[in-house]
Amino acid sequence: MLLVVLFLLCAVILTLLVLIQRGRGGGLAGAFGGPGGHSAFGTKTADVFIKATAILGAVFFVLALLAAWLMKQDQLGGPAPEAPPPAEAPAEPGAAAPTGGEETAPTESDTETDAAETRGDTNAEPE
Repeated sequence: MLLVVLFLLCAVILTLLVLIQRGRGGGLAGAFGGPGGHSAFGTKTADVFIKATAILGAVFFVLALLAAWLMKQDQLGGPAPEAPPPAEAPAEPGAAAPTGGEETAPTESDTETDAAETRGDTNAEPE
């Protein structure tokens, strides 16, 4: 969050510094009809603005690289994998724990009932 605030603050100040400077064409003042040949802050301030723009441009560049690197690190880490649910303890000391995905083996009466249904014998009862 602090990085985003610094990045935005740097961008706004850098934009204002560039707009304040008087370039070869007269700067922003010349674009709006003002006198382009005169500086509002004196003649020596041009050197200060140029240096400040260069320094702030470098800071902006470093903050952009740092933000990109931090976002890349966040994407590589990703969410932590979930642990599998714990297995249920068997009810008896020698019994195996039932698992949710397996079906139990059919009993003899189940197979006789299924065979009678496939033959079409609905009144057949298992023996």
